[in-house]
Amino acid sequence: MTTGFSSNSCRFADYFVICGLDTESGLEPDELSALCQYIEATKFRDGARGLASADEGENFEQSPLRRTFKSKVLAHFPENVEWSPFDQDAVGMLCMPKGLAFRTQADTREPQFHSFIITREDGSRTYGFALTFYEEVTSKQICSAMQTLYHMHNAEQYDILHTPTTPRCPEDQRHLQPHPLNPHPQHTLLPTPSISRLQRFNSYDISRDTLYVSKCICLIAPMAFPQACRKVLQQLHQAVSSLQPPPLPLESYVYNILYEVPLPPAGRSLKFSGVYGPVVCQRPSTAELPLFDFPISQVFELLGVENVLQLFTCALLEIQILLYSQHYQRLMTVAESITALMFPFQWQHVYVPILPASLLHFLDAPVPYLMGLHSNGEGDRTKLELPQELDVREDTSSNKDLKVQCDEEELKMHQLNIQVREVFANRFTQMFADYEVFVIQPSQDKESWFSNRDQMQNFDKASFLSDQPEPYLPFLSRFLETQMFASFIDSKILCHDDEDKEHTLRVFDSRVDKIRMLNVRTPTLRTSMYQTCTNIDEAEKAIEMRVVKIDHTALHPHLLDMKIGQGRYEHGFFPRLQSDVLSTGPVSNKWAKRSAPAQWRRKDRQKQHAEHLYLDNDQREKYIQEARNLGTTIRQPKLSNLSPSVIAQTNWKFVEGLLKECRNKTKRMLVEKMGREAVELGHGEVSITGVEENTLIASLCDLLERIWSHGLQVKQGKSALWSHLLHYQESKEKTDAAPAGLGPAGLIHDIERRKSDAGAALAPLKVSMIRDMRHIQNIGEIKTDVGKARAWVRLSMEKKLLSRHLKKLLSDHELTKKLYKRYAFLRCDDEKEQFLYHLLSFNAVDYFCFTNVFTTIMIPYHVLVIPSKKLGGSMFTANPWVCVSGELAETGVLQVPKHTQEITFECQNLGKLTTVQMGHDNSGLYAKWLVEYVMVRNEITGHAYKFPCGRWLGKGVDDGSLERVLVGELVTPNSENEDRMCRTPPMQQSPGMMRRFVTISPNSKPKLNTSQIQEGVGEAINGIVKHFHKPEKERGSLTLLLCGEYGLVWALEQVFQHGFKSPRLFKNVFIWDFLEKSQVYFESAEQREVTPEENWQTRVRHFCRFMRAINSTSRNIGKDGKFQMLVCLGARDHLLHHWIALLTDCPITVQMYEDTALIKDRSLVNSLIRVLQTLQEFNITLEASLVKGIGI
Repeated sequence: MTTGFSSNSCRFADYFVICGLDTESGLEPDELSALCQYIEATKFRDGARGLASADEGENFEQSPLRRTFKSKVLAHFPENVEWSPFDQDAVGMLCMPKGLAFRTQADTREPQFHSFIITREDGSRTYGFALTFYEEVTSKQICSAMQTLYHMHNAEQYDILHTPTTPRCPEDQRHLQPHPLNPHPQHTLLPTPSISRLQRFNSYDISRDTLYVSKCICLIAPMAFPQACRKVLQQLHQAVSSLQPPPLPLESYVYNILYEVPLPPAGRSLKFSGVYGPVVCQRPSTAELPLFDFPISQVFELLGVENVLQLFTCALLEIQILLYSQHYQRLMTVAESITALMFPFQWQHVYVPILPASLLHFLDAPVPYLMGLHSNGEGDRTKLELPQELDVREDTSSNKDLKVQCDEEELKMHQLNIQVREVFANRFTQMFADYEVFVIQPSQDKESWFSNRDQMQNFDKASFLSDQPEPYLPFLSRFLETQMFASFIDSKILCHDDEDKEHTLRVFDSRVDKIRMLNVRTPTLRTSMYQTCTNIDEAEKAIEMRVVKIDHTALHPHLLDMKIGQGRYEHGFFPRLQSDVLSTGPVSNKWAKRSAPAQWRRKDRQKQHAEHLYLDNDQREKYIQEARNLGTTIRQPKLSNLSPSVIAQTNWKFVEGLLKECRNKTKRMLVEKMGREAVELGHGEVSITGVEENTLIASLCDLLERIWSHGLQVKQGKSALWSHLLHYQESKEKTDAAPAGLGPAGLIHDIERRKSDAGAALAPLKVSMIRDMRHIQNIGEIKTDVGKARAWVRLSMEKKLLSRHLKKLLSDHELTKKLYKRYAFLRCDDEKEQFLYHLLSFNAVDYFCFTNVFTTIMIPYHVLVIPSKKLGGSMFTANPWVCVSGELAETGVLQVPKHTQEITFECQNLGKLTTVQMGHDNSGLYAKWLVEYVMVRNEITGHAYKFPCGRWLGKGVDDGSLERVLVGELVTPNSENEDRMCRTPPMQQSPGMMRRFVTISPNSKPKLNTSQIQEGVGEAINGIVKHFHKPEKERGSLTLLLCGEYGLVWALEQVFQHGFKSPRLFKNVFIWDFLEKSQVYFESAEQREVTPEENWQTRVRHFCRFMRAINSTSRNIGKDGKFQMLVCLGARDHLLHHWIALLTDCPITVQMYEDTALIKDRSLVNSLIRVLQTLQEFNITLEASLVKGIGI
């Protein structure tokens, strides 16, 4: 990215540098670099990448032509510039990251271009562009030194080849490279080398070969224009390699690029002259995405779309990234592209796209980094895959008539770049469209804020995440913790107006404003559906305009005041340029101290101003028209400029618009909540369901904020709704000194005592708007007013009190008059009544929008155990305990006082409650406990759950169980209150057949006939099948379908109880007794090998293994508890139908069942097996509390 460049620089290039071999100092081995390369080669050789042969392996003993020698900066012009001091070490290392390279006439010697970055201590960046080519070595000393090195090298290799069975010392072992056909070379005696083998090592002969060495010319520039710089350097190299001398001495061209070519102003294009042709570069305006001139298409070609997205995700989450390539320029292109696509965020950690070999130890840094390393491995990937939404046109019709001033290829590159970048930028704009309201503004001054920055929180993460679609949450929750996001928010806090803002932030904020203006914050902002990018055409057009009509042309190169004989041309050699003419620029250089000449600036300003006015009016008209067509809003004109009648009419339209939007939103949310049922009833289209519940509630919160902002006397804080609630709270706390129990205004009894109501045993939860506000104010995770308002709306919706609370809030007419102007929506009585009526419709469905979103907050719960009224628990002497489980967590064992048998405790949000495990320690004289049911209530949301039991807990009574797992259901409060419009109990199944025929009291067990039992099994299985066919978010509790009333366990219990012989009058026999006897029979039959059939043996083994595991558990769950566990495990592992078949054929069945028993009727058993087989296609996951203590 081109942010952070030195703003003082006004020249296109700051320095021209020449690097290469210093013939005076001779050949210096670069030992550190060589060591690092050796390590890299060893890793490469030992890894799974492939095997390197001896002359490819990078180590100290490789052929001299492949060794690393130090390069030097031979010259740089000018000596120094004040705004960008010359860093000789950094430039030397990065121009030639692997040092000098030698070649002979037999090797390829193509020039290679690469770019690099130098990051200074203050974070500002300078860009370098280097062209490396080969020149013939003319120094006799260097050639003879190379020849000597080869003689020594050949002698050493000859010794190695004559080495006996084992190497002489460990050091020599590294010379032996494994061969694919012979992976253990140390165990073999190598044959005497042939002459051809020795000749392979002897690759330089001074009498026969020409020696070449690498040289590099480089431009150091304040901004990244790699395409333009590549052309400049290639043309300079062409001037020395072509047979004809250039039109002017090379000094003229270098002088021109250093002193006479300016940076193009923002939003303008510039043309200047190279040696053989013009060079064009263009720079985006301040309203466009920042400058980026590397080919993104190459990144997709090299990595493929999937890999690019994975790499991008890693970068966003600040994971250590190391890029490998054989080409330095590819490393730079990939690194720069990934960081450019992050807009508006910026990489904050170590960023070294090209890591010189001598700095390999940087890779051990314990911080996130993005680094690039040169590799000698396999070729890089070259397959192009592009995202589908990119409209990559082969030949755009608009281009045919335009005379473009730059290459067609270059224009295509710019167009593709902007297409991809706009798509990514659009995604971030959509995701963070309302980030501003969640920014926590510091209360203290800048200095103290800076000093305490580490302890401060700058963003209300919990509230922001509560608005996001569920698929985004895993990524966003991690992304909000990164340094790049924290820095982005910091920069937002530090700038108070547009002038202070960094360029990226200003561009991003303007895009966010545009989206809000168009959408007026409709749910589309947060939907996980892809929102098409609308900026691409506009951005492409801006680039096209700049390259079609060049805005500025720089001075042409000209002859300099040079002495006769200077600037002589020598074919094939880049000359030592004359420092006296290149070290200083022109005395009267108008570029020296100003970023642009006065007349350019004036013209630019006029032109830009005119363009912006023209564009803005045009765009504004377009946006307004689009918004009208969408019907999302009627924008309010400035009221002070209009007549009273127009004001009244406009305002009335606005109020009508808000009311209409409220009606549409409530209907949309109800249709979505009711899902397919609503579609079948004709209340919506299939296409509109499936929007995230989070998203819809967030958009309702947006609507409430807009209603509460309309006609405000004075805007206070970021949330108008929360501000109103705080005023209400303040006024009530002053006036309300009445005791809470006397029922002052705002208090209601949410659960009314009714004879049949299960919740009657719990003391009614007093609910008030102020109390709900206090709950929200006590949540530490929520930091902003907007976040608090949203959390309060979610809590009120979950409690089905939103309409009632808001009615209460607005009934304080004095407060409303004080806060709002006469024309405000909240003071239009009819509209306000309709609005509250629409909100009342939310009471028809159950929302868990508070419980499911604020998953980490602490919540108080109240547990009440109801013992049997007939056999009261007053004599009970043992110590009871409970363990409450929910969808999110479980509490662990909680001791319950035996006298009161109720407990209130606080723990992290458990989510929707599913099971209660309860039991006692069997202590005292009377350790028998008959429990009717257990009630558990969430003290914040008021949700009460009933867990029916109706069984004994104690040794020697019932089935001898000391603990039971109870499955619960949400109790529906049915207050007879006129405010409750809908009395339909939510989340209840339609009454099935089972409900109709089981009307006997629970104590006397009903005797069901076979058809009723079959129907019961069918309904239980049907419930599970329906559960899995629903969309995941509409599914209820699977535990309830397995172990709840009329669930699968109950149904199979009826199957096994039908026709069960009762041996003695006063002794209870349980199904588990029958199963244990069957297990004993199967195990003895297996030992006797009575039935050799393999299938039968496998089924028996499974059955016996599960029986043994359940019997050996340390839990005292009783015989019925064990049966429940067996059924659950059988359902999970799809074994139930096998077990039924086994038990039907077991001789124990004949002894323990009457002839009329269902399990002896072959046709009924077959139909039961077929029904159970339907469970095989589902992946049943059991709740931990059901299978605790079982290791299968």
